[in-house]
Amino acid sequence: MMHNLPALPILIRFLVIAIIVLCCDMLTKHIALDTIFATNTVVTVTPFLNFTPVWNEGVSFGLFSEYPDVTNMIVPVFALFVIGWLITELKESGLIQQIGAGCICGGANGNIVDRFRFNKVVDFIDLHIGGLHWPAFNIADAAIFIGVILWLYAMMFLQNTSDIMRD
Repeated sequence: MMHNLPALPILIRFLVIAIIVLCCDMLTKHIALDTIFATNTVVTVTPFLNFTPVWNEGVSFGLFSEYPDVTNMIVPVFALFVIGWLITELKESGLIQQIGAGCICGGANGNIVDRFRFNKVVDFIDLHIGGLHWPAFNIADAAIFIGVILWLYAMMFLQNTSDIMRD
């Protein structure tokens, strides 16, 4: 098992990014819970951005919310498997993928914490154009999305680059 672990500087970078994402997610959720969730109010920030209290009992976009017992068990286990796989892939990954993996890990852990604390996820960022709303999300969701985009970008466009992108 030890032969699959990345070099220490790569692992440290991954953990620092994951911890920063997790802390930002937990801090913003704490602020949201103390303000907009406590008073059940919507805060208009810009014409296209509101902070709106939303409890997400499902997975992405509220899918499977009618099965909270299943999502509260399966989603965290699946997320932990993905995190484990990402760690084993760090050694062979370039810098962009390593950053993406850290974002995915931090975001996944932020939502796992919510599932253990509340049996649902705290969502509050509401992007919209007029009456058309993107499903509410949080910093963890945004980090996971950014991490996946970075990972895919690196796989598709940086795969044949030299070892300059590697540590």
